[in-house]
Amino acid sequence: MLIGLAAKNGILIVEFANQLRDRGQAFEQALIGAAKQRLRPIVMTTFTTITSAIPLVLASGPGSESRMVIGVVIFAGVSVASIFTLFVVPSAYYWLCRGTGSPKAIEQELDKLKQQS
Repeated sequence: MLIGLAAKNGILIVEFANQLRDRGQAFEQALIGAAKQRLRPIVMTTFTTITSAIPLVLASGPGSESRMVIGVVIFAGVSVASIFTLFVVPSAYYWLCRGTGSPKAIEQELDKLKQQS
Protein backbone atom coordinates (compact mmCIF):
# COMPACT_ATOMS: atom_id res chain seq x y z
CA MET A 1 0.00 0.00 0.00
CA LEU A 2 2.77 2.41 0.92
CA ILE A 3 4.79 1.74 -2.20
CA GLY A 4 1.73 2.04 -4.40
CA LEU A 5 0.63 5.32 -2.84
CA ALA A 6 4.07 6.90 -3.06
CA ALA A 7 4.63 5.68 -6.61
CA LYS A 8 1.22 6.89 -7.77
CA ASN A 9 1.75 10.39 -6.39
CA GLY A 10 5.27 10.63 -7.80
CA ILE A 11 4.17 9.40 -11.21
CA LEU A 12 1.32 11.92 -11.29
CA ILE A 13 3.69 14.82 -10.57
CA VAL A 14 6.12 13.75 -13.29
CA GLU A 15 3.36 12.98 -15.80
CA PHE A 16 1.67 16.34 -15.24
CA ALA A 17 5.03 18.12 -15.61
CA ASN A 18 5.58 16.27 -18.90
CA GLN A 19 2.14 17.31 -20.14
CA LEU A 20 2.88 20.95 -19.32
CA ARG A 21 6.22 20.67 -21.12
CA ASP A 22 4.44 19.21 -24.15
CA ARG A 23 2.20 22.30 -24.19
CA GLY A 24 5.30 24.49 -24.49
CA GLN A 25 6.03 25.55 -20.93
CA ALA A 26 9.61 25.92 -19.78
CA PHE A 27 11.02 23.02 -17.78
CA GLU A 28 11.20 24.81 -14.42
CA GLN A 29 7.76 26.37 -14.81
CA ALA A 30 6.24 23.02 -15.75
CA LEU A 31 7.80 21.30 -12.74
CA ILE A 32 6.69 23.98 -10.29
CA GLY A 33 3.21 24.06 -11.83
CA ALA A 34 2.89 20.28 -11.60
CA ALA A 35 4.02 20.26 -7.97
CA LYS A 36 1.54 23.01 -7.10
CA GLN A 37 -1.32 21.26 -8.90
CA ARG A 38 -0.65 17.91 -7.20
CA LEU A 39 -0.02 19.35 -3.71
CA ARG A 40 -3.65 19.41 -2.61
CA PRO A 41 -4.56 15.87 -3.78
CA ILE A 42 -1.38 14.46 -2.21
CA VAL A 43 -2.04 16.20 1.10
CA MET A 44 -5.69 15.10 1.06
CA THR A 45 -4.75 11.47 0.35
CA THR A 46 -2.07 11.57 3.04
CA PHE A 47 -4.41 13.09 5.61
CA THR A 48 -7.19 10.58 5.01
CA THR A 49 -4.83 7.60 5.08
CA ILE A 50 -3.12 8.77 8.28
CA THR A 51 -6.46 9.54 9.89
CA SER A 52 -7.74 6.09 9.03
CA ALA A 53 -4.73 4.51 10.79
CA ILE A 54 -5.42 6.29 14.10
CA PRO A 55 -8.05 3.74 15.29
CA LEU A 56 -5.53 0.96 14.68
CA VAL A 57 -2.93 2.75 16.80
CA LEU A 58 -5.34 3.54 19.64
CA ALA A 59 -7.21 0.22 19.69
CA SER A 60 -7.36 -1.94 22.78
CA GLY A 61 -8.52 -5.48 23.39
CA PRO A 62 -7.55 -8.88 22.05
CA GLY A 63 -5.03 -8.65 19.21
CA SER A 64 -4.57 -4.90 19.61
CA GLU A 65 -0.77 -5.24 19.72
CA SER A 66 -0.59 -6.55 16.17
CA ARG A 67 -3.10 -4.01 14.90
CA MET A 68 -1.19 -1.21 16.63
CA VAL A 69 2.00 -2.19 14.78
CA ILE A 70 0.17 -2.11 11.46
CA GLY A 71 -1.30 1.30 12.32
CA VAL A 72 2.09 2.75 13.25
CA VAL A 73 3.63 1.45 10.03
CA ILE A 74 0.83 2.99 7.97
CA PHE A 75 0.94 6.27 9.91
CA ALA A 76 4.72 6.71 9.72
CA GLY A 77 5.14 5.22 6.26
CA VAL A 78 2.53 7.37 4.57
CA SER A 79 3.90 10.47 6.31
CA VAL A 80 7.46 9.83 5.15
CA ALA A 81 6.39 8.73 1.68
CA SER A 82 4.38 11.91 1.20
CA ILE A 83 7.29 14.10 2.24
CA PHE A 84 9.52 12.23 -0.20
CA THR A 85 6.90 12.59 -2.92
CA LEU A 86 6.56 16.33 -2.39
CA PHE A 87 10.27 17.12 -2.16
CA VAL A 88 12.47 14.29 -3.42
CA VAL A 89 10.56 13.38 -6.59
CA PRO A 90 10.51 16.93 -8.04
CA SER A 91 14.16 17.43 -7.04
CA ALA A 92 15.24 14.16 -8.64
CA TYR A 93 13.21 14.93 -11.77
CA TYR A 94 14.86 18.35 -11.97
CA TRP A 95 18.39 16.99 -11.63
CA LEU A 96 17.87 14.04 -13.97
CA CYS A 97 15.79 15.67 -16.73
CA ARG A 98 16.71 19.35 -16.78
CA GLY A 99 18.75 19.03 -19.99
CA THR A 100 16.13 17.05 -21.89
CA GLY A 101 13.45 18.25 -24.23
CA SER A 102 9.73 17.76 -24.08
CA PRO A 103 8.75 14.09 -24.16
CA LYS A 104 6.76 14.65 -27.34
CA ALA A 105 9.24 17.07 -28.93
CA ILE A 106 10.49 14.53 -31.49
CA GLU A 107 6.93 13.55 -32.38
CA GLN A 108 6.03 17.22 -32.89
CA GLU A 109 9.11 17.76 -35.09
CA LEU A 110 8.21 14.72 -37.21
CA ASP A 111 4.66 16.00 -37.62
CA LYS A 112 6.04 19.36 -38.84
CA LEU A 113 8.30 17.60 -41.34
CA LYS A 114 5.34 15.52 -42.62
CA GLN A 115 3.27 18.67 -43.10
CA GLN A 116 6.09 20.38 -45.01
CA SER A 117 6.53 17.41 -47.36
